[in-house]
Amino acid sequence: MATLPNPLPSLATSGLQLPPGTLVDTTIDGTWHEPLLWCADEPASHGTWRTLRAAGRAVGLLPVLIDGGRRDERPEDWDLTPDSTSYPGDHDAEEVLSEYWEDCAPEELDAAEAEWPGLAPVPAAEGQDAPDDLAAAIAEECVGPDGWYPGSRMALVPARRSADIPAAIGWSGPLNFEEDTARLCAVLRSWEDRFGIRVVVLGFDTLMVSVGRPPTTLPEARAVAAEHFAFCPDNIEQNPPYDLDVYAEKMVLNQETWSFWWD
Repeated sequence: MATLPNPLPSLATSGLQLPPGTLVDTTIDGTWHEPLLWCADEPASHGTWRTLRAAGRAVGLLPVLIDGGRRDERPEDWDLTPDSTSYPGDHDAEEVLSEYWEDCAPEELDAAEAEWPGLAPVPAAEGQDAPDDLAAAIAEECVGPDGWYPGSRMALVPARRSADIPAAIGWSGPLNFEEDTARLCAVLRSWEDRFGIRVVVLGFDTLMVSVGRPPTTLPEARAVAAEHFAFCPDNIEQNPPYDLDVYAEKMVLNQETWSFWWD
């Protein structure tokens, strides 16, 4: 994967003030030739996201919360596959989504819905917060004993932009759907540009993003829901009421977070 020089090997001499943590270089095929991410040893506390984002960005590191789930699985246990991951910039988001759509939509959607509708337009309404500020605010809601992800740990990843974080670590969460996570990251890049998303939480097979400019009308939300279906069919196929229009209204319209799970 084409990236900037990895600052993680020199993290100890970078001057960053970090809580106790571990450099992760464990992959499904053994030890990688360099660290893929730094992960804190203890659950994140309030304020840590903002602090690490400000400190890490200066040296080419971006924050993400790591959700270990019920079994508290750390990234060392995630079967990371950096050797199978290409570069997100080598893929076109609409081509990727249209391919996924053609694979899934004819079998799962009504005939009238089965034609790829194209990329959703940029929402007409501006978001209320700057994307990075919203991501920090969402991260605050995630951490702590009463948070959405109370055991989540802070991590720093060498990435040019937030959308690239899954590819930068060789994340294999969607392996049963897509073996090269960079193709999904190409879509995340497009969402970053159109909707101001930031990757906030990664789990073994889950992803949550903040949405700085969400759709504010049902037609906008319906167009985005079609992209979500192509990106992660399990969001609709395995969640009642299994209906794209209901999903658009409940999970996309005016929502400042989008969550995905791959079976």
